[in-house]
Amino acid sequence: MPERITVTLTLNGARRSFEVAPGRRLLDLVREDAGLIGAKEGCGAGECGACMVLLDGAPVTSCLVLAASADGHEVVTVEGLARGGALHPFQEAMVTHGGVQCGFCTPGIAVTGAAVLARGGDAADRTRLLAGNLCRCTGYAKVMEALDDAAAKETADAPA
Repeated sequence: MPERITVTLTLNGARRSFEVAPGRRLLDLVREDAGLIGAKEGCGAGECGACMVLLDGAPVTSCLVLAASADGHEVVTVEGLARGGALHPFQEAMVTHGGVQCGFCTPGIAVTGAAVLARGGDAADRTRLLAGNLCRCTGYAKVMEALDDAAAKETADAPA
């Protein structure tokens, strides 16, 4: 088995290459190799969602994804959600609605929320899609208010 492999991916819009051990997790590549510390290691078992990133637009728990499997793919972290200096609409709504408490789960929820908004769907779909993000502070009411508000604004801003 090789000691190091090259993983080339598009990370937050920029093509990047990393030399990593074959068993390195995507979470470790993002945090340690790329220096993007938004994704957090909570449980290390894919249960809490604190390490959520988008892999080709789909939310994944990066603690369970090998970095090598992201080779050639697009990865977006919470740091990559903002565009042109402006927060993502869901991030903005989280601030407005007070959906942030201690902040540990917030990056994972923001990443998942961005994916939820991109998919569309009704309130039940949004609730189901956010089920993989654990928060011990907010009780989810403010998070769901923020998600519903951001979805309503996207619908209102959509071209007719």
